[in-house]
Amino acid sequence: MVNKLYPDAAAALDGLLRDGLLIACGGFGLCGVPERLLDAVRDAGVQGLTFASNNAGIDNEGIGRLLRTRQVKKMISSYVGENKEFERQYLAGELEVEFCPQGTLAERMRAGGAGIPGFYTRTGVGTLVAEGKEVKNFDGQDYILERGIFADLALVKAWRADATGNVVFRKTARNFNVPAAQCGKICVVEVEEIVPTGSLDPDAIHLPGVYVQRLIVGAPYDKKIEFRTTRSREIA
Repeated sequence: MVNKLYPDAAAALDGLLRDGLLIACGGFGLCGVPERLLDAVRDAGVQGLTFASNNAGIDNEGIGRLLRTRQVKKMISSYVGENKEFERQYLAGELEVEFCPQGTLAERMRAGGAGIPGFYTRTGVGTLVAEGKEVKNFDGQDYILERGIFADLALVKAWRADATGNVVFRKTARNFNVPAAQCGKICVVEVEEIVPTGSLDPDAIHLPGVYVQRLIVGAPYDKKIEFRTTRSREIA
């Protein structure tokens, strides 16, 4: 049995990081974000990175931390709100952004993981998303060609795993993590808990260990909130 567990994020990423990587990263807002691994990427100081991720977190959280240190060259993203530094760099021409509809981004990752170089979709036809892409007509409807994403490295956050890399996600924290994991040549996963090998119900495993090369335990985590909205307590 191969033990894929590493002592910390820096050790798990040792030998994997270099300038110019294309990294597929799980997460949706601040949910299911591989915080420890992203911090280790930041601390390694690698430059010119491209991230395929639903969004770039918020200011100084998630990928937003690497925007602060100017290590990100390009984002392939669906949602880019709630991050002022992202907005500032993009408008200043310092950050390249490839906008991608959310479902299309998930499918591009899934396609890369399945070895599929491209697929046609109606999403984005007739919009800015279609600019520069091949258009093909099927049964009277136009479709645009989207390319599968083949990432150099995948960074993933999960709930539980065993030492062989079988992974379980918790509720909505699964989000983009599974397709991101599958499209990376190397996949590194941080989890909240390692359980004994064989203790996970095979029917409950969301990501089989064949996709996972390295693991760390990242717990404990702070429960972060993107927006905190409160109101004054009514006077009794």
